[in-house]
Amino acid sequence: MKGLNWIGLVVLSGALVCATPVMAVSLTADEVAKKVDERDDGDNSSSHLKMVLIDKHNNQRVRTMQQFEKDFENESRSVIFFLAPKDVKNTAFLTFDYDDSDRDDDQWLYLPALRQTKRIVSSDKSSSFMGSDFSYADMTSRSLDDYTYKIAKESEVRGHKVWIMETKPKKQKTIDETGYTKSYMFVRQDNFVVVRAIHFLTDGKRKYLDVKSLEQIDGIWVATEIEMKTKKDKITLHSTLLRLSDIQFNQDLKENFFTVRRIEKGL
Repeated sequence: MKGLNWIGLVVLSGALVCATPVMAVSLTADEVAKKVDERDDGDNSSSHLKMVLIDKHNNQRVRTMQQFEKDFENESRSVIFFLAPKDVKNTAFLTFDYDDSDRDDDQWLYLPALRQTKRIVSSDKSSSFMGSDFSYADMTSRSLDDYTYKIAKESEVRGHKVWIMETKPKKQKTIDETGYTKSYMFVRQDNFVVVRAIHFLTDGKRKYLDVKSLEQIDGIWVATEIEMKTKKDKITLHSTLLRLSDIQFNQDLKENFFTVRRIEKGL
């Protein structure tokens, strides 16, 4: 893993995982963050994604996608191809997630209607990814060194003990890119999986992440159902439900599959 992905989009790049489950011990906040970061998330993976977009009137739009991810020496790459409905079919999204925290991750979005590939610049990364409650910044991991950590308290989520971690960006650049001024992460103490999160946005809204289903596939913990809600005060403005299926690791994925030329060609 390249950096800390508190969002769980490891969600779209594979899995939330820890190789060896452990019981809660006396750990510092930095040590917990490091263990979350060091989990094995598999490699050469593919999965089918179903994204349900739900507005404040409970109107729903469903999108289906195919995702692929591969690790390289100093980076990981992922690509998402939209399969349906017709208005987003053949849209594709490519991410280069670099190990070097001083290097901005690269992202490209191919729009078939325009036959054009758009590069996602840093100033756009806090905006919504394809109308969902996930942002472009949520699609990449974050560097451990970009944040401060504090264990606010301990609690339980679905019968499992968790640490509630308060995380704050060290620099304004990180706030500008993510749109988050502060987050609370609910980290399971037995496997260091982030199962819930609350993100405070610069515009006063909050985003609530909830891992509703967590499974082990080939020994790797995978979040197979995730919900993200955007709220203003107590009112839910929008929510996104993401379901993963047909998850496979150790696939024969070549480097040239993860290129701008390839996303313009289609799946």
